[in-house]
Amino acid sequence: MSVQQIKSLLTVPDWQASNESATQCLNESIPNLKSLDQLDTLLQLAQIRHEDLQGQLSSSNEQIRTLILDTRNSAKEHLTTSKELSLLRHSLVDELSELSNELVSVLYDENRQPTLLEDIETLHRNLKELESVKGYVQVIHHGLELSESAVAQVKATTSISASSITIFQDLEKFVGKVANSCADIEDGSGQQKLHVVDFLEKVRDRTWMDIKGALSNSLAAAAEKLGWPMGVNYATAAADDKRAFEDAFMNLLKLQTIGKTIGAEIGGPDNTEKNGLYPLQALVIPVSLRFKYHFEGTRQTNRLDKPEWYFTHVLNVAHEHRQFMELVIQPLLHNSEYTQVHAWREFALLLLPLLSRKLRKTIPALLQTPSVLAHTIYQALSFDASFTEEGFQLQGTSVAALDDEDVKWDGISNVVLGNQHWFQAWIAGEQKFVEDQYHEIIGAADAWGISDDTEGGSQTTALKSTNSARRIKALFEQVTDRYSPLPDPSQRIHFLISIQLPVLDSYLSRITSSLDAFETLSLAFVRAVPGALSLGGKGEGTVNVNTENLTSGVEGIQRLCKALLSAAHVELALESWAEDLFFLELWSDIHHNPALRSRVEANPLLPQPGPPDTEVPADTIFEVFINKYTGVVIRAENMIVQQVTNEVETRLKAHFASSSPANSDTNAPEPPIISHTLLAPLTLLSAYLSFLLTALSQTSFTALYRRIATHLAEHIFHRQILFRGTFDHSEGRRILAECEFCIEACQDAISGGLPGGRGRVEAPWGKLLQAGRLVALEGDVWEKVVDCTFGVRSDEEWEDIIRSTTGYSELSREVVGRILQRREDCLA
Repeated sequence: MSVQQIKSLLTVPDWQASNESATQCLNESIPNLKSLDQLDTLLQLAQIRHEDLQGQLSSSNEQIRTLILDTRNSAKEHLTTSKELSLLRHSLVDELSELSNELVSVLYDENRQPTLLEDIETLHRNLKELESVKGYVQVIHHGLELSESAVAQVKATTSISASSITIFQDLEKFVGKVANSCADIEDGSGQQKLHVVDFLEKVRDRTWMDIKGALSNSLAAAAEKLGWPMGVNYATAAADDKRAFEDAFMNLLKLQTIGKTIGAEIGGPDNTEKNGLYPLQALVIPVSLRFKYHFEGTRQTNRLDKPEWYFTHVLNVAHEHRQFMELVIQPLLHNSEYTQVHAWREFALLLLPLLSRKLRKTIPALLQTPSVLAHTIYQALSFDASFTEEGFQLQGTSVAALDDEDVKWDGISNVVLGNQHWFQAWIAGEQKFVEDQYHEIIGAADAWGISDDTEGGSQTTALKSTNSARRIKALFEQVTDRYSPLPDPSQRIHFLISIQLPVLDSYLSRITSSLDAFETLSLAFVRAVPGALSLGGKGEGTVNVNTENLTSGVEGIQRLCKALLSAAHVELALESWAEDLFFLELWSDIHHNPALRSRVEANPLLPQPGPPDTEVPADTIFEVFINKYTGVVIRAENMIVQQVTNEVETRLKAHFASSSPANSDTNAPEPPIISHTLLAPLTLLSAYLSFLLTALSQTSFTALYRRIATHLAEHIFHRQILFRGTFDHSEGRRILAECEFCIEACQDAISGGLPGGRGRVEAPWGKLLQAGRLVALEGDVWEKVVDCTFGVRSDEEWEDIIRSTTGYSELSREVVGRILQRREDCLA
């Protein structure tokens, strides 16, 4: 019976459907009233049927309950069985997964235990490796045995020969055989040798070093009996000691010769074991131990700030043993195949690694102390110079070929200078030091004070300077002294461009800015601008700043002289430096080196190099700065002339106003020869000239005086004579007296400061003096001059008459005519 049938049977009866079914049955059984008699029969049948159905219903209900109970029990049993089967399935899956995992190789999962097959394969592989290791060990053992035997063979020999190193030769053959047997293998990084071959080669090289060391110990012991490493008095040594020393020395030479023959030399070109004669290397060992004792330990002699101590120590050792090397060692070399080797140079060469190792250890600790670093480098450069002066060079040493005459020693300083990081640290330290010194010089209280010391040679050209200019020059020369020993031009040009040129440029800018400020403040250089603020007024819209005291008078000229003397002093120094051999060679190196030329061409502070094929450069290395400082000197001189003449001309305005024809009275008595209004400008002029005479050189003062006097004479000539109204003879006499008074004032101020006496003082005033003498003429001389000037006489005759009359002939005939016409009594 299906589930649907069971559900249908268990459904609650539908009473409505039952009623309908009963009604239908009655309607069919009793269709009319006549059939009512059958009702009882139908009722009885229905009761019987009901009872029968009730019995069946009870039986069916009992079967249903039994069936449901049995079904439930069976379902529980099946559910329990399914759960057990599910657990069994999961257990089987786990077991299957575990079995599958046990079959996974360690190649796919390194965390798994290897399979049995893999364990067996690993054991086989280990067995093969052990067999290989056994073979390697046997090879290495045999090589080590040969090494020990070779050293023992040499130690047991008193005189070295080819038969003394037969075991070493066997070792060489064995190593070569192993190397040939072990072919190069290829891995991911390329071709590599087997480690056993590399190890055996090291054993072979170490064996040769041990053989050499054994003989070196014998030589060191024999040398110690002679007093080595102290000074050796070979002549007073015992004969047996000398013989033992010579035998040990020759044994090492023979060993080196044999080593060359059999190819036992080790290392590359940079290996110190290959460089140098064996016996001299052995003699350097005690020297090296003493060096380490003094300069690489904890003794007081090992000081970072005293590099000169270990440099001097090496120089002293080389000098102390020079006689021993030349008189004892050199003859021994002449008896060998090393006759071309210079004994002392070779010994000196082997001393240099002591210093190079010391520098490589100490320089990193000095990078934070620039002053000590610079001192160390300077001492290294000094050592190179002293060592070279002592006679050291690479010619005649084992590192130079016999026919190589051009090989050059780089110097011990190259250990530092060849390292760009260390060299740049030195440059940075020097640059910081120079910048601090420059700011200290400029910021000093007496920086712009004029020094009493003079430079420039003779008294005529002797030039004073300011304290800052002298100190800047000394600073520049100090830097030059520090880097001039540098061997490489590129290193020297680095100092010049990075340190020295910026100092010169900064100082030039400082002087130029002072002149700019003076021009801004000085009334002599101010031009009236509509709407501009006044610097000295007190009215509305003005700035009440009195700058006259800063730029006028002797104090103002003194400021200009300070700028002039500073620039002139540096200009003179630049000209001297430009002709110095060091800078000439540096400029020549730059001229012929393309790399340096490109660097210089990009720097505006250096001149552009000429054509590369030019043998000698046309200009100098300081040509740009010489021109710049010369321009500043000329500018300062022009400003001095303009300042002096402007202030004197300003004072002369009152004098010109008081002596103008409009203010003169023809009926008044004759005025005094010299007007008191002329005293103020001439006093100021005298003060200026007296100061300039004491501050400047004779040559510079002469040039400035000539320009000042010429300008003032021209000004007075135009204002007082040429471009004024007419005047009488008495006024002309007064003009002449004033002109002569001007010359007298200059003469008194200079007081013999110019060579040539009064004539040199009068020379710039020539035009004015000639004009003054013309307007002061009288009588026949006046008539003669007027007639010859406006008459028909030739120019030559006129010039002779004018010269004989006034003493000068600097004015043209036309100008003289105009001057004469200023006189009222001139009828021309």
